[in-house]
Amino acid sequence: MDTVPRTSDRGLAARLRLAVVRLNRRLRAQNPPTDVTLTQLSAMSTLHKCGPMTPGQLAAKEGVQPPSMTRVIAALEKMGYVERRAHPTDGRQAIVELSRRGVDYVKATITAREAWLDEQLAKLTPQERQILDQAAELIQRMAEQ
Repeated sequence: MDTVPRTSDRGLAARLRLAVVRLNRRLRAQNPPTDVTLTQLSAMSTLHKCGPMTPGQLAAKEGVQPPSMTRVIAALEKMGYVERRAHPTDGRQAIVELSRRGVDYVKATITAREAWLDEQLAKLTPQERQILDQAAELIQRMAEQ
């Protein structure tokens, strides 16, 4: 396999990167109005997807240092989006989970973003939607590597 990117591959990489950044920016703009930061929303989304976990596990999944995650969790707890409970086997640990308010917020965010995407997809031809469906699979595969 060719290990040196072709000129056209470099152009594709640049276009794809820019398209993903712009799409992500548009999706973030669909968030319900709140004081939740993107870092806090990311942590809440991880808890929503993966379930309750220790602050250390959450920090690892989010790719941040534990002290940073401690601050994120404290802010989310103060806003009522997460709750802490005792770890069942380790008295030094806590388990963090979304509160009912946190679950509702994450679901509202997902609904708003997907509604916007549905509107945009409806403007495309069936063939364009099929291409995006295939591209979504490829992008997911790239993201998991």
